[in-house]
Amino acid sequence: MATRTYRLVYPPSLLKRPIINQVILEFELSVNILQAQLTQNEGWLEIQVTGDPEEIKRAINWMTKEGITIV
Repeated sequence: MATRTYRLVYPPSLLKRPIINQVILEFELSVNILQAQLTQNEGWLEIQVTGDPEEIKRAINWMTKEGITIV
């Protein structure tokens, strides 16, 4: 098990999509939201992800392909 912390920066087009829910269901990871700031035009989440390191890597790659910037 590994635990990593990331900041996810959302483009406006993804603000209403359940990205975190999809990550939890598709990659079998535990996600804890540490901080968030969302408006109608922009947003970011700081999350802590726990799970298999390869699954974390796959989830990060998937979110990046969906259009989320990972910091």
